[in-house]
Amino acid sequence: MALSKEEREQFLAEPHVAALSVNAGDKRGPLTVPIWYQYTPGGEPWVHTGNGSRKHRLIETQGEFTLMVERQEPTVRYVAVDGPVSRIEPATDEQLVEMVKRYMPPDKVDGYLEFARREHGDSVAIFMKPQHWLSADLGGF
Repeated sequence: MALSKEEREQFLAEPHVAALSVNAGDKRGPLTVPIWYQYTPGGEPWVHTGNGSRKHRLIETQGEFTLMVERQEPTVRYVAVDGPVSRIEPATDEQLVEMVKRYMPPDKVDGYLEFARREHGDSVAIFMKPQHWLSADLGGF
């Protein structure tokens, strides 16, 4: 059963790890990788990735990407959203902190932030204008 607009937006706003997909060019399947993302209902989903990374280069070249999230319990549910890039900007430390706090347990945030600031280098934030949604809740089995 398809989710309502409110249900799919709320589900996407939960801290799932997304599968990000972007066209990888001729005679290649799409690049599909797990990624942390941020989303507020009614807003634009965004991802944080290395400046010049393969994801960054492909998304910039293609001008669009897809995010898909799922769960298995208490019911099988998924939401996929795709759309054009609305903007790519240098990532801020505030965005890094926001993303890490979304996904890491509170007692691990500081350690992960120290690691990320030391090891990840320059990053970008890539924002999507949601255009197409696909969602379902298949119920419990």
